[in-house]
Amino acid sequence: MILVTGGAGFIGANFVLDWLATRDEPVLNLDKLTYAGNLENLASVQADERYVFVQGDIADTPLVMQLLDQHKPRAIVNFAAESHVDRSILGPEDFIQTNIVGTFRLLDAARKYWGGLSTNEQAAFRFLHVSTDEVYGSLSASDPAFTENHRYEPNSPYSASKAASDHLVRAYHHTYGLPVLTTNCSNNYGPHHFPEKLIPLMIVNALAGKPLPVYGNGMQVRDWLYVRDHCSAIRRVLDGGRLGEVYNVGGWNEKPNIDIVHTVCALLDELRPRSDGKSYREQVKFVADRPGHDQRYAIDASKMERELGWKPAETFATGIRKTVQWYLDNPGWVANVQSGAYSKWVQTNYTSRP
Repeated sequence: MILVTGGAGFIGANFVLDWLATRDEPVLNLDKLTYAGNLENLASVQADERYVFVQGDIADTPLVMQLLDQHKPRAIVNFAAESHVDRSILGPEDFIQTNIVGTFRLLDAARKYWGGLSTNEQAAFRFLHVSTDEVYGSLSASDPAFTENHRYEPNSPYSASKAASDHLVRAYHHTYGLPVLTTNCSNNYGPHHFPEKLIPLMIVNALAGKPLPVYGNGMQVRDWLYVRDHCSAIRRVLDGGRLGEVYNVGGWNEKPNIDIVHTVCALLDELRPRSDGKSYREQVKFVADRPGHDQRYAIDASKMERELGWKPAETFATGIRKTVQWYLDNPGWVANVQSGAYSKWVQTNYTSRP
């Protein structure tokens, strides 16, 4: 069995679904079910005997130790994190508690559990920590893409908290010998993405006839990674990654945010045209930029290909079409995640911006 933390969130849920679709090994999913954790993401495996769900916090050491002792996983894959920059600007404390304190307590529980295993079990055990390219800071237009050796220069409370968690993972390997692996990924997109992030927000707002808020001039550049490609990369690292190593996972798809918005609009124009015959691009509204907004992220994923033979299967054109179609095909899921709390947050973050 493997233990997945944060497995009801966007990337974690896709990982659990893909894992159970490709492997027979059971999954224990520990998730706190905060606003972005959604068991509806995992409805298709709820009755699967290989799947066990426990609601709980990675910072709850007694619970984590109980689960480790009871289920004896051979690996922990840690997705549990607060992950939205805008939310970290409005309320950073949750990010400190989950991403730093929570990761520390999970690591320490894993260390104690691992220390009690047999020699062979210790050799087979893995702790894989899922992180972000945002820990590296921002690039200029001419800078080379981030490699695993790039200096950490986080610029938001979110990325600073993830950088701290990465350092803790590294320290537990070098100090205690815990067999860890770290992945730093670029911007994910795909099915089950909570609609506070750029792509699902544009889809949901467009269909609702609402403005499509774009920060600043929209020229912030990101590398885009289809979530199922990310999941396949994590499986590859878990299977064959070198202990203590960091692996950057990217989609080789650098694009300005405004291009992403226009692509989504064009697909919606094709797949779900407006009743008035006009383009969804007419709903684009430029709003005041995010404080300290990083200009460019870019991932050099050549180490993944060189050492582990991994590269993304999807181009951006194929991945974004699948993503838009999924949201069109799943209006019930979209409606259910747009709770009062979500609506209030959108109002706070976007509506008051000039």
